Amino acid sequence: MFSLKGKSAVITGGGSGIGRAISVLFAKQGAVVHIIELNSDAATETLNEINDGVNAEAVAYSCDVSNQTQVLDIFNKIGNIDILVNNAGIAHIGKADTTSEEDFTKIFNVNVKGAYNCLYASLPVMKKNGAGVVLNMASIAAIVGITDRFAYSMSKGAIYAMTLSVARDYMADGIRCNSISPARVHTPFVDGFIAKNYAGKEAEIFDKLSKSQPIGRMGAPDEIASMALYLCSDEAGFITGNDYPVDGGFIKLNN
Repeated sequence: MFSLKGKSAVITGGGSGIGRAISVLFAKQGAVVHIIELNSDAATETLNEINDGVNAEAVAYSCDVSNQTQVLDIFNKIGNIDILVNNAGIAHIGKADTTSEEDFTKIFNVNVKGAYNCLYASLPVMKKNGAGVVLNMASIAAIVGITDRFAYSMSKGAIYAMTLSVARDYMADGIRCNSISPARVHTPFVDGFIAKNYAGKEAEIFDKLSKSQPIGRMGAPDEIASMALYLCSDEAGFITGNDYPVDGGFIKLNN
């Protein structure tokens, strides 16, 4: 079950955290993995992990997903695409009146336009094939209010809506589209985020953020990757136009 043998999978932001976990797992399950990552060193680390664990085929491409010209060039080089995982994204702290125009635009360009650029490049290929799977990485911030996350929530709300739109528009072409909405997941990104914004209070903030999930901890990248594998596999062939919170009870149980 859950074999991706013979599938060509494009994973954006595959150099670390959730993206790396998805890349490694998809390779293990037989997919030819194409990692799109701005940080070439991080992408190389993911490739090394893939090659160290299994006899798999994986390629990395240095690309800024917010730049459509770069994205189209890379996708043309990749050629056939069976699976697209729109995972690349950045975070931001701020309310509506404390978020600068520059920061708002940056979040939009990476999180929203970046996903659009990859959809724009891959959907014609999937339509030609008569089949395909798109998985977008949304967030609980798309569904519930999160303090001081105005721009980030905006971007993930857009991802949630884009998921439904793509699922509806390309159903007749044999293309499925779903999203995952994680709560806080313990990645190097989170550690760097805490260090940057809460210097000297790292342990306190980490504990606080961990306990904000009713289950009492942050998620692990592998747990998100497992859901991604299911949704991108043939076993999920009857599933489209849905969002799946992987949130330790955050949305429903955080009373």
